[in-house]
Amino acid sequence: AALGGRAPISPLARKVAMLEGVSLEGIAGTGPAGRIMKEDILSALAKLRAVSRFAPAASAVEIPLSPKRKTIARRLSESMHNSPHFYLTLSIDMSELLAARARYNEKVREKQKKISLNAIIVKMVSVALAKNPYLNASWQEDKIVLFRDVDVGVAVAVEDGLITPVLRATQNKGVMELDAELSELIERARDNRLKPDEYTQASFTISNLGMYDIESFSAIINPPGAAILAVGKVMERAVVVNGDIVARPMMSVTISCDHRVVDGAVGAAFMHDLKEIMESPVLGFF
Repeated sequence: AALGGRAPISPLARKVAMLEGVSLEGIAGTGPAGRIMKEDILSALAKLRAVSRFAPAASAVEIPLSPKRKTIARRLSESMHNSPHFYLTLSIDMSELLAARARYNEKVREKQKKISLNAIIVKMVSVALAKNPYLNASWQEDKIVLFRDVDVGVAVAVEDGLITPVLRATQNKGVMELDAELSELIERARDNRLKPDEYTQASFTISNLGMYDIESFSAIINPPGAAILAVGKVMERAVVVNGDIVARPMMSVTISCDHRVVDGAVGAAFMHDLKEIMESPVLGFF
């Protein structure tokens, strides 16, 4: 015991304890003759913070899970656990596609609303999937199912989670038809008016977070599909073209593939075709 019955403590340790509001009661010193050192105070502080982090806070708010949120959590957990994911990323020069979209929107601006980039991406993806059927497929334990139709789910953020309205047989539809259908599905999704068959059984899914300024990301596969495409923001970037450094609108895309269905080279072939189609959009329309 120190003189006066107080535990011996170094001046620095006492200062740290005062600044951090740590009580000296119960702290065992590790210094000479049981002297409490700065390190003892910091160790006690770390333990207090660890306990408070996991203790229920009086000001915390508990949010009950909706049936939809529970289903999303269960399906994505099962997908991540059961499907061996691998990822492929590349950048697409959007110059020609954006120019074509701008010309079209300018031409029809007084007749109808502007065509969305999502609708164009759905169309281009559909063309690429027709050339790469193993990306439009599903693992069914004892077999691989190659879907005849390209049913594209488009991830949409709603109040209580995420939902994927599905555009059916997109390989048979033009961009204008896809755009109108997608707009209607998104509107009804946000009003919670979608029927179950309108947001389930997508053969392929697209998740676009570009509107949130996300440059690139990887997504979890949406069952029963074997792949999902994550789309980032279109950004001006410096690229080399014919030996010159120029600014081009570039978009990063990442494909998440189920390795049980899609081999690396097969996924790479799809991404190569998608890049070629989107950089030369005429290939996607004829």
